[in-house]
Amino acid sequence: MTAAARSGLSNIMRSARLAFAGLLLLSTALAQAGPAEDANARIDAWSAAYTSNDPEAVVNNYWPDAILLGTVSPVISEGTVAIRKYFSLVKDSGNKNAIQERHTMVLDQDAVVVTGYYEFTRMNEGKPSPAPSRFTMLVTRRGGEWRILHHHSSPRAAPKL
Repeated sequence: MTAAARSGLSNIMRSARLAFAGLLLLSTALAQAGPAEDANARIDAWSAAYTSNDPEAVVNNYWPDAILLGTVSPVISEGTVAIRKYFSLVKDSGNKNAIQERHTMVLDQDAVVVTGYYEFTRMNEGKPSPAPSRFTMLVTRRGGEWRILHHHSSPRAAPKL
Protein backbone atom coordinates (compact mmCIF):
# COMPACT_ATOMS: atom_id res chain seq x y z
CA MET A 1 0.00 0.00 0.00
CA THR A 2 1.36 3.38 -0.91
CA ALA A 3 1.86 6.17 1.61
CA ALA A 4 -0.92 8.19 -0.06
CA ALA A 5 -3.34 5.24 0.22
CA ARG A 6 -2.41 4.73 3.90
CA SER A 7 -2.99 8.44 4.57
CA GLY A 8 -6.36 8.36 2.79
CA LEU A 9 -7.41 5.25 4.72
CA SER A 10 -6.30 6.90 7.97
CA ASN A 11 -8.45 9.96 7.18
CA ILE A 12 -11.46 7.76 6.40
CA MET A 13 -11.03 5.85 9.67
CA ARG A 14 -10.70 9.09 11.65
CA SER A 15 -13.88 10.47 10.02
CA ALA A 16 -15.75 7.24 10.72
CA ARG A 17 -14.71 7.31 14.41
CA LEU A 18 -15.83 10.95 14.72
CA ALA A 19 -19.16 10.18 13.05
CA PHE A 20 -19.71 7.19 15.34
CA ALA A 21 -18.88 9.27 18.44
CA GLY A 22 -21.30 11.98 17.29
CA LEU A 23 -24.09 9.45 16.76
CA LEU A 24 -23.40 7.92 20.16
CA LEU A 25 -23.62 11.32 21.87
CA LEU A 26 -26.80 12.20 19.97
CA SER A 27 -28.50 8.90 20.86
CA THR A 28 -27.58 9.36 24.53
CA ALA A 29 -29.06 12.86 24.55
CA LEU A 30 -32.26 11.64 22.91
CA ALA A 31 -32.56 8.75 25.35
CA GLN A 32 -32.33 11.13 28.29
CA ALA A 33 -35.47 13.17 27.75
CA GLY A 34 -36.43 15.24 30.76
CA PRO A 35 -39.72 15.45 32.65
CA ALA A 36 -41.13 18.16 30.36
CA GLU A 37 -40.54 16.11 27.23
CA ASP A 38 -41.88 12.92 28.83
CA ALA A 39 -45.04 14.63 30.11
CA ASN A 40 -45.70 16.27 26.74
CA ALA A 41 -45.20 12.94 24.99
CA ARG A 42 -47.96 11.51 27.20
CA ILE A 43 -50.27 14.41 26.32
CA ASP A 44 -49.54 13.91 22.63
CA ALA A 45 -50.38 10.21 23.06
CA TRP A 46 -53.68 11.19 24.72
CA SER A 47 -54.54 13.50 21.79
CA ALA A 48 -53.66 10.80 19.24
CA ALA A 49 -55.77 8.22 21.11
CA TYR A 50 -58.74 10.61 21.19
CA THR A 51 -58.35 11.33 17.47
CA SER A 52 -58.19 7.59 16.73
CA ASN A 53 -61.58 7.27 18.49
CA ASP A 54 -60.25 4.53 20.77
CA PRO A 55 -61.70 5.02 24.30
CA GLU A 56 -59.48 2.32 25.84
CA ALA A 57 -56.35 3.94 24.42
CA VAL A 58 -57.52 7.29 25.82
CA VAL A 59 -58.17 5.78 29.26
CA ASN A 60 -54.73 4.10 29.28
CA ASN A 61 -53.16 7.57 29.42
CA TYR A 62 -54.60 8.13 32.93
CA TRP A 63 -53.58 6.69 36.28
CA PRO A 64 -56.26 4.46 37.89
CA ASP A 65 -56.84 7.15 40.56
CA ALA A 66 -56.94 10.06 38.09
CA ILE A 67 -59.52 12.83 38.16
CA LEU A 68 -61.07 14.26 35.00
CA LEU A 69 -63.13 17.42 34.74
CA GLY A 70 -64.35 16.82 31.19
CA THR A 71 -65.15 19.59 28.76
CA VAL A 72 -68.80 18.59 28.39
CA SER A 73 -69.40 16.77 31.68
CA PRO A 74 -71.53 18.04 34.57
CA VAL A 75 -69.71 15.70 37.00
CA ILE A 76 -66.19 14.98 38.17
CA SER A 77 -64.98 11.67 36.72
CA GLU A 78 -62.75 9.96 39.26
CA GLY A 79 -60.94 6.72 38.48
CA THR A 80 -60.73 4.42 35.49
CA VAL A 81 -64.39 3.36 35.38
CA ALA A 82 -65.70 6.93 35.41
CA ILE A 83 -63.12 8.15 32.89
CA ARG A 84 -63.91 5.20 30.60
CA LYS A 85 -67.62 6.08 30.80
CA TYR A 86 -66.90 9.72 29.90
CA PHE A 87 -64.84 8.77 26.83
CA SER A 88 -67.08 5.89 25.70
CA LEU A 89 -68.89 8.21 23.27
CA VAL A 90 -65.64 8.76 21.37
CA LYS A 91 -65.74 5.26 19.87
CA ASP A 92 -66.18 5.45 16.09
CA SER A 93 -67.36 9.06 16.39
CA GLY A 94 -65.00 10.71 13.92
CA ASN A 95 -64.12 13.27 16.61
CA LYS A 96 -60.62 14.76 16.59
CA ASN A 97 -58.34 16.72 18.89
CA ALA A 98 -55.54 19.09 17.93
CA ILE A 99 -53.30 20.69 20.54
CA GLN A 100 -52.63 24.28 19.55
CA GLU A 101 -50.64 25.97 22.30
CA ARG A 102 -49.19 24.71 25.53
CA HIS A 103 -47.05 25.86 28.41
CA THR A 104 -45.12 23.35 30.48
CA MET A 105 -44.14 23.79 34.12
CA VAL A 106 -41.87 21.17 35.70
CA LEU A 107 -42.77 20.92 39.39
CA ASP A 108 -40.14 18.27 40.09
CA GLN A 109 -38.65 15.17 38.43
CA ASP A 110 -41.95 13.29 38.84
CA ALA A 111 -44.62 15.96 38.29
CA VAL A 112 -45.32 18.32 35.40
CA VAL A 113 -48.23 20.68 34.78
CA VAL A 114 -49.12 21.42 31.18
CA THR A 115 -51.75 24.00 30.32
CA GLY A 116 -52.92 25.35 27.01
CA TYR A 117 -55.44 25.36 24.21
CA TYR A 118 -56.69 22.55 22.04
CA GLU A 119 -59.52 22.22 19.61
CA PHE A 120 -61.93 19.36 19.46
CA THR A 121 -63.70 18.72 16.20
CA ARG A 122 -66.88 16.86 17.03
CA MET A 123 -69.11 15.30 14.44
CA ASN A 124 -72.73 16.52 14.65
CA GLU A 125 -75.11 14.90 12.18
CA GLY A 126 -72.18 14.01 9.95
CA LYS A 127 -70.75 17.53 9.93
CA PRO A 128 -67.61 18.66 11.76
CA SER A 129 -68.23 21.15 14.54
CA PRO A 130 -65.19 22.91 16.04
CA ALA A 131 -65.09 23.20 19.82
CA PRO A 132 -62.18 25.40 20.95
CA SER A 133 -61.22 24.41 24.49
CA ARG A 134 -58.57 24.93 27.13
CA PHE A 135 -56.88 22.39 29.35
CA THR A 136 -54.68 21.81 32.34
CA MET A 137 -53.11 18.41 32.93
CA LEU A 138 -50.98 17.21 35.82
CA VAL A 139 -48.79 14.44 34.49
CA THR A 140 -46.88 12.36 37.04
CA ARG A 141 -44.27 9.62 36.96
CA ARG A 142 -44.68 6.43 38.94
CA GLY A 143 -42.30 3.51 38.56
CA GLY A 144 -40.69 5.16 35.55
CA GLU A 145 -43.98 5.64 33.66
CA TRP A 146 -45.71 8.96 32.96
CA ARG A 147 -49.50 9.26 33.00
CA ILE A 148 -52.18 11.87 33.60
CA LEU A 149 -53.25 12.26 37.23
CA HIS A 150 -55.48 15.30 36.84
CA HIS A 151 -57.11 16.74 33.71
CA HIS A 152 -59.34 19.79 33.56
CA SER A 153 -60.86 20.84 30.27
CA SER A 154 -63.41 23.54 29.53
CA PRO A 155 -64.73 25.42 26.51
CA ARG A 156 -62.52 28.29 25.46
CA ALA A 157 -64.12 31.68 25.88
CA ALA A 158 -64.55 33.69 22.70
CA PRO A 159 -62.41 36.84 22.56
CA LYS A 160 -64.17 40.03 23.56
CA LEU A 161 -64.67 42.43 20.70
